[in-house]
Amino acid sequence: MSASLLLVAVVAIAVSALCRRYGLSAPLVLVTVGLAIGWIPGLPTPELDPELVLFLILPPLLYSAAQESSYQAIRARWRGIATLAVGLPLATTAVVGFVAYQTVPGLTVPAALVLGAVVAPPDAVSAQAIGRRLGLPRPVMTLLGGESLLNDATALTAYRIALSAAIGVTTSLGEGLLTFALAAVGGLVIGLVIGVVVSWVRVWLTDPPMETAIGMLVPFATYFIAETAHASGVIGVVTAGLFLGQRSVRLGYATRLQDEAVRKSIDVILEAFVFLLIGVQMPFLIEGVKTESWVQLAMDAAAVLTATIVVRFLWVYASAFLARRLVPRARAREPAPSAASVFVVSRAGMRGVVSLAAAFGIPLTTDGGEPFPARPEILFLTFVVVVGTLLVQGTTLPWVIRALGVTGDDRARDRLAYAAAQDRAAREATRRLDEIAAQYGDDDPMRMQVALMRKWITTQRNVAWEELGRGPETIGESPTAMGSRIRKELLQLQRSVFIEERDAGRIDDEVLRMALRRLDFAEGQGDRE
Repeated sequence: MSASLLLVAVVAIAVSALCRRYGLSAPLVLVTVGLAIGWIPGLPTPELDPELVLFLILPPLLYSAAQESSYQAIRARWRGIATLAVGLPLATTAVVGFVAYQTVPGLTVPAALVLGAVVAPPDAVSAQAIGRRLGLPRPVMTLLGGESLLNDATALTAYRIALSAAIGVTTSLGEGLLTFALAAVGGLVIGLVIGVVVSWVRVWLTDPPMETAIGMLVPFATYFIAETAHASGVIGVVTAGLFLGQRSVRLGYATRLQDEAVRKSIDVILEAFVFLLIGVQMPFLIEGVKTESWVQLAMDAAAVLTATIVVRFLWVYASAFLARRLVPRARAREPAPSAASVFVVSRAGMRGVVSLAAAFGIPLTTDGGEPFPARPEILFLTFVVVVGTLLVQGTTLPWVIRALGVTGDDRARDRLAYAAAQDRAAREATRRLDEIAAQYGDDDPMRMQVALMRKWITTQRNVAWEELGRGPETIGESPTAMGSRIRKELLQLQRSVFIEERDAGRIDDEVLRMALRRLDFAEGQGDRE
């Protein structure tokens, strides 16, 4: 099993690297490659382990997404996010469960609701990746991001309640609602407590490598503690991530740079691994239903997949337009969404590995010892929904975004806001430099240092305002851009000299590493100016 997982990881990274190099949608390509690999005779392919996904893959991905999210943006659009992250998974559970009960032979009502809860949570990783690449407006990205942070918690809680009923543990509606509320509150409290403690410890340490190491453990520890306490591990991880993301401004620059680099690298590995792992599951699932009627399976799959897609469209449109008519406060506080953006949000309902992990976690038997009703069919239908939404909706989503012209000018507004803030910061820094310069005479060497600092501040201000204009293809290279280019050329020249000195034996490798580290930092500082 370990060798198979390693093989999947290596292939996944290789395919993902090619996708990023040529601008392709990595999730869609990875699933397709996984489907092909799964049918190669004699090639060992691992069966998906639900514990691997829910305890080792889901927490760091949620934590990273929460840290990169804007608490202010989520708070401003909490109504829309709540309808997508709480209301929609519950509606999907009910509608898909009803359709499955009516179409799939041998499926009981509780087992049908288990299937509905399994396919309820969309995986917004691929949708957000497409949206960022094509420049979706920030309100749309906020909705998709906020939904992806919390819908897993809703769907997994509904899944546990339905699963308890299906295996013979009596659960009333009131007990289910109480379980849901306790899980949400417990996860919120645990995540907040861990966030406060970890934030204090990291600030107290002032040790960047150790601070980053502690940050890497937070999602796993939070999820484990919350799940052990029968709370929502998803909500706990999201809460801790949001809190620590807001508090990261108190950390040192080295810690922030390390955190971002480590987090993005882990995200790339896990996301690539997950989508390839989805594709290679097909042979296992086909084996489970090979004795069933393929005509019946095709009808069942078409019904469940259609219900999963349609219920999202109906819910998104109803919450976007009907709710605004019924809730005057929503009309007053939030601008009306465009029909095109609502359609894009409706299409961004691709399912992912959480659905498959939940399906594989269904026990083989009930508490009475009988086989779980239609378990192989549930696994197969879940796979069809995951792959169907990824390949059908995912492949057409970029075309839909371009055709409808759903793009925003957030980058232009961001550059303007940054330039204005940078201008204020430069004025404040200049004022402080004037105070420092007043302490030294005209012939004092410190005057030269103050002049250099003043020039650096002016450069920062100029770069911010130059970025507001037209690009270099229309107005040519700006003076600041030319200076940055020459600066990089000189830094590269110095690197070459240091390497030649090491090769000639005049300096040691340790001296070379020290020199390169300083030159790398200088180049990185120039890129941020």
